[in-house]
Amino acid sequence: QPQLVESGGGLVQPGGSLRLSCVSSGSIFERSAMGWYRRPPGQGRELVATITDGHRTLYGDSVKGRFTISRDNAKSTTYLQMNDLSSEDAAVYYCHDLKWDAWGQGTQVTVSS
Repeated sequence: QPQLVESGGGLVQPGGSLRLSCVSSGSIFERSAMGWYRRPPGQGRELVATITDGHRTLYGDSVKGRFTISRDNAKSTTYLQMNDLSSEDAAVYYCHDLKWDAWGQGTQVTVSS
């Protein structure tokens, strides 16, 4: 079972950017599809983006054109570049290893002026 550790969350102003990172350990990272999900306050968890072992990507409708998921197999790291953030993007963001159904502890993103 891999262990996932997210980082990069924080407070950002509307229109700003953040980059989240997720470092994986304990598995053969390059064989796993990876994803980012989020849980806004008082709501359920929702898909943000996924990336396969072949680097094919899929995005939730609300983030298309603003967020970019990528991976660096040499560093066992998955990234989420988030641009043009709004209050609707405020949430706890979770990294997910789809192959092993493993989750990170989450990182908080707050969007406020």
